[in-house]
Amino acid sequence: MPELPEVETVARELRPHLIGRQITKATVYWPRSIACPSAEEFSKLVCGRRILNVARRGKYLLFPLADGWTLLIHLRMTGNLHVQPTEHPLNRHTRVILSLDDGYTLRFTDQRKFGRLWLTQTPEAIVGKLGPEPLDPSFTARDLATRLWGRRAPIKAVLLDQRCIAGLGNIYADEVLFAAGIDPRRPANSLTDTEVHRLHAAIRTILAEAIRAKGSTLRDYRPPTTGSGQFQAHLQVFRREGKPCPICGTPVQRVRLAQRSTFFCPHCQR
Repeated sequence: MPELPEVETVARELRPHLIGRQITKATVYWPRSIACPSAEEFSKLVCGRRILNVARRGKYLLFPLADGWTLLIHLRMTGNLHVQPTEHPLNRHTRVILSLDDGYTLRFTDQRKFGRLWLTQTPEAIVGKLGPEPLDPSFTARDLATRLWGRRAPIKAVLLDQRCIAGLGNIYADEVLFAAGIDPRRPANSLTDTEVHRLHAAIRTILAEAIRAKGSTLRDYRPPTTGSGQFQAHLQVFRREGKPCPICGTPVQRVRLAQRSTFFCPHCQR
């Protein structure tokens, strides 16, 4: 599933093509892609509205529109967005097309059909429960410590909780815990102040580096205008079970945490 770096990359690459454009038509090929309102109402309401911005909140893409409406998109596992000419051949996994006033279209493709679109005047009802943005200057090590306090769940599970921190997923949770030298099975409230500061620094560093690399293309994710993300070449432990740790050479192990495969070095992460 695309995580913060991938979704941020999508937002950045879409902005030059979408800001100021007016939506002239909506074509919904898979009605269940529209979470709310109904696909019919969505098609009526979105038409004629101008796109004011392209933003991100956690793993959600937000498109503020004219007259107080907001289009939200969650890519889930296999969703992708591309700006293409109207005459461009249709991908067989295309679920929604928004036609624009410049002859181009914004196309949402989704092989597994898990991605969702919302059109709402109250976006906070959807994203309001998300935790802080980890790259926001207001997100400090002290704030992270407060959010970990009292949490007995494994630190990996807590990092995946979008109410704790917005945007982290399986890939980057593993990578930041490795960078911070913390065993993913540790109870979150067992981390010392020093470890919390290391974890906070690792979160910000890894996410920033991944954004510069346009995210990780491991399977389905593709940036809208560039070929693929490149951060997968820099992954230290994720999906490297049995391979030597890049620091100490100990084979990387895999365990199951929060119903997700978790990769770590048993020597470097304590």
